[in-house]
Amino acid sequence: MTRHKIFDMTFASIYPLYVNKVERKGHSRAELNQVVEWLTGYDENALDRTIEDESTMEEFFAQAPAMNPNAPLITGVICGHRVEDIEDPLMQQIRWMDKLVDEVARGKKMENILRTPA
Repeated sequence: MTRHKIFDMTFASIYPLYVNKVERKGHSRAELNQVVEWLTGYDENALDRTIEDESTMEEFFAQAPAMNPNAPLITGVICGHRVEDIEDPLMQQIRWMDKLVDEVARGKKMENILRTPA
């Protein structure tokens, strides 16, 4: 299987792109951090450390304190792929985060973004 280039990119290189995306649409870094923290279990200090340490995306997810058990409830299309159908677990986690960032940028209600089972 081909190794995806994004696995070796640093979280520090991707995080500013997420910040720019949500801020450009009138939302805040705090909202972005809330969804990233919900997904991964990182707190703000730990997120800052992963940026300083230049952790790769693979390391970022491998070292996540606690992936949210409701993350599989994240569905929809991102980059032309249904996130629920992505077979590679790391790629699926990355796309879950992309989907959450998109939802923040679009102004979706936070209670809907932070999925809870029905």
